[in-house]
Amino acid sequence: MGTDIEHPLRYDLVNELHARPSPRLTAPATCAFVAFKEPRDAANRDRRRDLNHLTALTARHGGPRPDPEDSHYQGRLGRHELKWESHTEFVTYMATTPGLPIRPFDPSAGAIFPAAWQADAPGRRIAAVLVQVDILPENPAEALSRIETWFAKDSLTAVWVLEEAAMIAGDFRIDPDGWMRFAVFVRPEVGPGRIGRIVHRLVELETYRAMSMLGLGRSRSLSRRLNELEPRLSAIVDGMHDDARPAEAVLHELLGVSAELEGQAVQHFFRFGATKAYEAIVMDRVTALRETRFLDRQMLTEFMRRRYRPAMRTVASAEDRLRAMIERTRRAADLLRTRVDVERSAQNQALLERMDRRADLQLRLQHTVEGLSVVAISYYAVGLLSYALYPVASALHVDKAYLIAALTPAAVLVVWWAMRQVRRSLHKHGPAHDL
Repeated sequence: MGTDIEHPLRYDLVNELHARPSPRLTAPATCAFVAFKEPRDAANRDRRRDLNHLTALTARHGGPRPDPEDSHYQGRLGRHELKWESHTEFVTYMATTPGLPIRPFDPSAGAIFPAAWQADAPGRRIAAVLVQVDILPENPAEALSRIETWFAKDSLTAVWVLEEAAMIAGDFRIDPDGWMRFAVFVRPEVGPGRIGRIVHRLVELETYRAMSMLGLGRSRSLSRRLNELEPRLSAIVDGMHDDARPAEAVLHELLGVSAELEGQAVQHFFRFGATKAYEAIVMDRVTALRETRFLDRQMLTEFMRRRYRPAMRTVASAEDRLRAMIERTRRAADLLRTRVDVERSAQNQALLERMDRRADLQLRLQHTVEGLSVVAISYYAVGLLSYALYPVASALHVDKAYLIAALTPAAVLVVWWAMRQVRRSLHKHGPAHDL
């Protein structure tokens, strides 16, 4: 069968499903994970810089060069297996190696990512995670005694996952070397693929948690700005009932507040939308672990409900408040525009009434002028006729004065009748008749 029947993107889209596989790990093992994000406009960043940063790391460790066209990479760098992914706003590096460091969560486990190389990253580090994978002791309480020395007790989370195939623990705190730490204890029979998926979900959980909480800083700065704008908006709305203030001036002031709110929306709505998406992924990763309680310790869902979800509600509240103020401003603007239109209609009505009065005066003046015109035209007509009829008066032996006196009423009537016909003709063929 020919390939011309296939959609040009069919194979690329199917391959995308298999482009980001989870690592395969055999306990004991160590995972070092870092994620970098551009501080501003990360979605439109120059992705070639990300690729150059990855190439510098692979060249440093003598690994294979990445394909410039790919958004993911997997290769061996010495003892480490490196997995790189490019996402919408950030890039991630996951390096896994067999065995555990000499000391639990020793910073040397992340030495594959040198400090100088991290400092040269196009973005800034948004997540750094160390995960230690070990065999679960026959007595799970022994694992508990270890993790209690590794993590802060007040925020320690320890749960069974995947029908008690493994136990994971962490405190979601950053250690003095900048790493967030998780411990994973797996049963001996758990396979490499399942271990890799557990670790992958853990680092994704932390990455998307960090990305989602970027909206918290935005919501706080937005709330401060809204606290400044809300009294202005309330004063404008309250002042709409004051007839002493011109509606157009109030509307102009309201439009200034509206422009400020729309500007805030442009700045923040992308981050708020991303926060919702990342929050959904975080909760999905928690659900995918299918956790159950481990020796009465705090569960991930409990930690998220107490520590994480309030932050997300704060972000949602700030977004809702911004939307409500924008809607409130639009309603107030509609009311003010209606008031302005009513005032303008009243002004136009008054103007039309003045125009009608002026037209009436002009019509009366026109009639007066027409009367005077009849007199003036009649006067000149009689004068012309007197010259024309002078010989006739001499032949008839009629006094010229009597002849002019007789002609005057007739001349006036003729002139009056002629002007009346002209006026009727103008009204008959005026603009209304043409339409």
